[in-house]
Amino acid sequence: MKIRIKGNSVRIRVSKSEVDKFLSDGILQEKTDFGNNTFRYSLKKFHGKNLSAEFTNGAIAFFVPATSLNEWATTNKVGIEHHLTVGDGNELYLLLEKDFKCIDADITEDQSDYFENPVKSC
Repeated sequence: MKIRIKGNSVRIRVSKSEVDKFLSDGILQEKTDFGNNTFRYSLKKFHGKNLSAEFTNGAIAFFVPATSLNEWATTNKVGIEHHLTVGDGNELYLLLEKDFKCIDADITEDQSDYFENPVKSC
């Protein structure tokens, strides 16, 4: 599971096996150990309408609607997104998407568990 944060947006990408695990278990967790502290992020299935998120005690949790999860995991749908109202007229853009193999860069990581990229060239 990979996370990207930029401004008021959070994007999480997951591999094929992670999608399968999340679909079967209803939860997927990852952590990064900084020595003096640990950053955690997770996906959790819930019975709501829209993708949602919270940041509590140094951990980010994405809450993924069960119906959206099932459709996304079992079809060619790439992502689930939502603009979450966070107060004072601000929004947090949330995006959960399948991780595709790179097609135009030097490959330094194992991509064998990534989804085939539907775009064959740039």
